[in-house]
Amino acid sequence: MRFSATRPHFLTLALLLGVLAGSAQAQQPYRILDRWVIGGTGGWDYLLADPGAHLLYITHGPRVEVLDTKTGKPAGVITGLKATHGVALNPDGQEGYISDGGANAVVVFNRKTFAILATIPAGVNPDGIAFEPVTKTVWAFNGRSSSVTVIDAGTHAVVATIALPGKPEFPQADGKGHVFDNIEDKNEIVQLDATTKKLVATWPLAHCDSPSGLAIDRAGHRLFPVCDGNAMAVIDANSGQQLATARIGDGPDAAGFDAKRQLAFSSNGSDGTLSVIDVAHNYAVLESLPTQKGARTMAYDDAADRIYLVTAQFGPRPEPSAANPRPRPAILPDSFTVLVVGR
Repeated sequence: MRFSATRPHFLTLALLLGVLAGSAQAQQPYRILDRWVIGGTGGWDYLLADPGAHLLYITHGPRVEVLDTKTGKPAGVITGLKATHGVALNPDGQEGYISDGGANAVVVFNRKTFAILATIPAGVNPDGIAFEPVTKTVWAFNGRSSSVTVIDAGTHAVVATIALPGKPEFPQADGKGHVFDNIEDKNEIVQLDATTKKLVATWPLAHCDSPSGLAIDRAGHRLFPVCDGNAMAVIDANSGQQLATARIGDGPDAAGFDAKRQLAFSSNGSDGTLSVIDVAHNYAVLESLPTQKGARTMAYDDAADRIYLVTAQFGPRPEPSAANPRPRPAILPDSFTVLVVGR
């Protein structure tokens, strides 16, 4: 009887300790856990984690590298492309989609064999790409023709081309029939209706220049565009109202969101940092983790609580010229690397 009478107290204490341990773990700083050297030559753009399959897709010049996230080893490669930008996945587990900007096309591939299944003409230089689950469509945002190509995932047919007010960057779908995208040269976000396939709203961004990466909090109806000027805006996804602006590092190009821990991330290539923002407590900066110069794009794996960034080693920057006033330094061969960030 004595044990029975005190058992609720032991259970309460155990639950309290469990909550405190979880809270302490959530506040632990992120750090670089590993570096996976891929090698090869050429530039890169977006990357995408597939937590269920333990895979990481990385666009790398004319190819897409596929890594096993358990080992960091190659799991496959998709070749025969020209200049890749982004990857989107169909929730059916069968197909994936690549925006091949150099070919002005969207490439459909088999997620088991990585074989190319179809090549679908898009606009000029398709860049950001997203899968919209309500209508089962693929949305490829064309950077040089200021439009979005909408593709039926079942038939692989183009079902709409929607004009945009400027140069689109990264898109997000909310899972309820809306697609959002940054308009980089207008400092705006657009909202598109996936059912009617029309642009329904354009929202200006304050103090957020050249928005590039975009993360989404689907449950909380918030968007997190990252911009030049060390700014991450916080936008109400229903009204377009700007709720806040958080300070991030310099030169961001991608963003991520952790729904479980209520954290937003920005990968900043110019100063080589990863910004970690607490979106539950006044959008405070929890951490500015030194990563590596050039690590401007990232993917968040919510199952493993891992952030993957890519970069390389660079040679000296050439002198500016009239033909090339802002030259980029050359990428050193075989230095292309994935940084694995976690706790």
